[in-house]
Amino acid sequence: MAENFPYTAQKKVRSAGHWDVVAQHAMATTLERTGQAGGRATVVQVTLPDNPSVFDRVFREMLLTHFSQAGVQVVESADAPIKVVYKAQLVRHSSDRPHLIPGIFTALTAGVYVAHYLGVHAHQDAALAGGLGLAAVADIARSQYTGGPTHTELVLTTSIMQGDRHLGRMTSVYYLEDADVGLFMQPPRLPAVREYKVVSQ
Repeated sequence: MAENFPYTAQKKVRSAGHWDVVAQHAMATTLERTGQAGGRATVVQVTLPDNPSVFDRVFREMLLTHFSQAGVQVVESADAPIKVVYKAQLVRHSSDRPHLIPGIFTALTAGVYVAHYLGVHAHQDAALAGGLGLAAVADIARSQYTGGPTHTELVLTTSIMQGDRHLGRMTSVYYLEDADVGLFMQPPRLPAVREYKVVSQ
């Protein structure tokens, strides 16, 4: 028998403002992990992935801004004591995405009803139906407000390196609007330019 995982919520990245929130979280995590390792990141290098996408370039600029605002010196030299390396990967699903899974509002309402029913030993079928109906509407509204699940997800991994040692890693998964996939894809590589020597007779 197949069984679904328990109900969970996943953020959807829908704007550059959301990218900035993710960058701020990555910066705060870096300072926290380096502090746990016995020091503090006062000088860092934020590397840009090879063949970067639009998201890669903008995300790096946001990281640089947040580190600078936190009083951390950001350098371009490869010998920086702390390196922040991030990698964005796209996951594309071909299967249908369920728009609504019975969620927390419905579950909480049912739980409250059961507790109340056991306490008073009364039949309240009409109240139960009405309460669960309103909760289901709340679930639907919350899901539709975000546009629902999509076929595309972003897996973003941020690594905090000190030499060849990992001080910490953080991986987060977000929904992406299918129409925005191009912002996260690497641009096609241009063919290598070949030089030909013309020899005249």
